[in-house]
Amino acid sequence: MRVELKNIAKVTINPSKRRKGGTYYYAWRGGPRLRGEPGSPEFMKSYNEAVEELRTPDKSRFRSLIALYKASTDYRSLAKSTQRNWSGWLDRVAEHFGDLRIGQFDRPEKIRPIIRQWRNKWSDRPRTADYGMQVLSRVLSYAVDPLGKIASNPCEGIKRLYSGDRSDIIWTDADIAEFKAVASLQAGWAVDLAAHTGLRLGDLIRLSWSHVEADAIVLRTGKSRQRREVIVPLYDELRAVLARIPKVATTVLVNGQRKPWTEDGLKTAIQRAKVAAKWADKDLHFHDLRGTAATRFYVAGLNVRVVAEIMGWEEETVEKIIRRYVGRNAATRAVIAQLNQARKGT
Repeated sequence: MRVELKNIAKVTINPSKRRKGGTYYYAWRGGPRLRGEPGSPEFMKSYNEAVEELRTPDKSRFRSLIALYKASTDYRSLAKSTQRNWSGWLDRVAEHFGDLRIGQFDRPEKIRPIIRQWRNKWSDRPRTADYGMQVLSRVLSYAVDPLGKIASNPCEGIKRLYSGDRSDIIWTDADIAEFKAVASLQAGWAVDLAAHTGLRLGDLIRLSWSHVEADAIVLRTGKSRQRREVIVPLYDELRAVLARIPKVATTVLVNGQRKPWTEDGLKTAIQRAKVAAKWADKDLHFHDLRGTAATRFYVAGLNVRVVAEIMGWEEETVEKIIRRYVGRNAATRAVIAQLNQARKGT
């Protein structure tokens, strides 16, 4: 008699120079790998063991930390899009590290080579490898505090594979004009607002007219889980941008149906405009508009404290972030402007 097992995950890997191909079965997505052929006594035994472990999880295994993290307020407070992206990576982490004992992660000199080996599976895609490391590191940080399961995070000290420096990559006025020429009116408003405020995409789509006060935009950022407040002064150019946007909803930005943007919806509209503008060879991301805003603030002569308040950055790290986002030429022009102004005052 053949028993139909629910939720079995089947994974087929095509053979390549890098790895051996084959078909593998898992008790569920992200669950333990099953032994033997489907229907065999060995297969059934390993499935039953996996189900029993799920009912009474071994709290000494790393898999239990992933379950605790998924149930935590830290994970649930992430943006829905981030949770979707991280979910698959948490499955990969569970598949590779789940059966290890938690205590093994308290021996950095032993576990780091294993972590590096896992990361190097995506060495040909450095950003992907670093993204996976980010997810693993977050779980381990949660194990350190608040769980207190391990003393330190062994991911710390492992260098990133991707070393791209975007400090000189900003949207110029010409880039913005070129984008708006082919973009929808609503996507153009989003780019304008990002370039003049430095707000992240997630904060822009939830920005409401109630956040626009008499002299400033005041908003608690989603990135800080509402703990940090951004204050963007309403200077003339920003007032002009807001004046061009009709008030047809509670949110400042809306899509073509006059409804608030979703994050995926705005990203799709921006990507379509970049394709229409034939930007295949132009490496500009929406996030680089933060660099555009930071450049404008810095060139205007604003000091570190003021830029930190506007951008919602930590004051003690704002210098490093400015070096990352503000091009050297822009910084040089800012110094020249300040020196010239000082000379005029003498």
